Amino acid sequence: MSDELADRPLTEPHPSRLSPTHPDRQRILAAHAAALAAGEAGYLDPETGLFVLSAGFLARRGTCCGRGCRHCPYVAD
Repeated sequence: MSDELADRPLTEPHPSRLSPTHPDRQRILAAHAAALAAGEAGYLDPETGLFVLSAGFLARRGTCCGRGCRHCPYVAD
């Protein structure tokens, strides 16, 4: 677990958390971008309907929880 943000924009999840070839990637990224722009804690996943925390919320928390969050801003490798 880390407390340093990875060197990538909050809008871009690590490829191990959201594959560049994921079939719903564009819809997921659009939902995430809308949550970031609105300052919301997260969004409903367009595929599963589950609540997913945004990178902005996770960054404000200040550290990685180690639970494998899709938009974890601390994952660097």
